[in-house]
Amino acid sequence: MDSTLEIRKRIHDFIDIADERILRIINSIIDAEEQEDNYPAVPDWHYDVVNERREKYISGESKSYTWEEVQEKAKSALK
Repeated sequence: MDSTLEIRKRIHDFIDIADERILRIINSIIDAEEQEDNYPAVPDWHYDVVNERREKYISGESKSYTWEEVQEKAKSALK
């Protein structure tokens, strides 16, 4: 397997001779990577809310519904 250094050199050499189509593809890959890095992490307060709701469910303080029950309630509300 090639080392990271060998891979970098090979990519650099290839980019120097690549046509516009290949350069646009590589640019799109870079854009996608940069966007992925910019997605915000789930904030801690969200985990707190989820844990609080879970505790209420476990203690019986709140109820959960199946998808079918949710659909039925929604249909009933529209009538």
